[in-house]
Amino acid sequence: MADKLRLMTVHAHPDDESSKGAATTARYVAEGHEVIVVTCTGGEAGSILNPAMDRPEVVENLTEVRRAEMAAAAEILGVQHQWLGFVDSGLPEGDPMPPLPEGVFATVPMEVSTRELVKAMREFRPHVVITYDENGGYPHPDHIRCHEISVAAFDAAGDPDLHQDVGEPWQPLKLYYSHGFSRKRMQLFHESLLANGLESPYGEWLEKWDSTRPDPDERVTTRVECGEYFEQRDDALRAHATQIDPDSRWFAVPLDIQRELWPTEDYELVRSLVDTTLPEDDLFSGVQEKVCA
Repeated sequence: MADKLRLMTVHAHPDDESSKGAATTARYVAEGHEVIVVTCTGGEAGSILNPAMDRPEVVENLTEVRRAEMAAAAEILGVQHQWLGFVDSGLPEGDPMPPLPEGVFATVPMEVSTRELVKAMREFRPHVVITYDENGGYPHPDHIRCHEISVAAFDAAGDPDLHQDVGEPWQPLKLYYSHGFSRKRMQLFHESLLANGLESPYGEWLEKWDSTRPDPDERVTTRVECGEYFEQRDDALRAHATQIDPDSRWFAVPLDIQRELWPTEDYELVRSLVDTTLPEDDLFSGVQEKVCA
């Protein structure tokens, strides 16, 4: 086995770690590396999306329930977990959009939330960090702020002149954006489901896809083979029972079709302090050589 390396993934809410890159984290844990999921908020403003969980005792204790769900998902994936401690901003709706509540994650000053993530990075000392792109994966204010502080913390964690009160400097070596919702992938699954006589949940979604928007798949530099960990990914998703309906489209594509058509999870390398060659098939490409040199 290669020397133990460390991977940090930074997410906005509990359940994001299971819907974005979970099979990758399960793979690296299985290979003996250390993986930590940092969750920026407690998901307090999330709606209950699984009708079976829409019960008074769940609604009244949603914060505690979501914390328990996160603990279960982390155990399934084998990852360490850390709450960053901020409050879910919610997804504003309306025209015009209402202002966000005071004190939520997306309104906390950047220097405050960045400092907390710098502290987490200096404590865990990751070699590789994964976060969302500048669009947040989708335009939720917490996802966008998650992107912003992840990039800022990646750049600040190794600077001895910044945040001097939160630990010894540590410079991660690579920063990635995760890309999971590509049109190309959705189209492949849609056509395969229909060809196999199965119902596809993607038809309407594809029809409404904005053709002027570039496919995120065009930005991918790194495809991590992780098909054998798709069951763990799905089990972790189901652990977030308030957010994931087991009968939803998350589970519409049989795993054998997924493994045949798209057995990878996909990333964009945006910062690298080590030598690597694109395209990659390993987030730690170039890191082992640097660390062990």
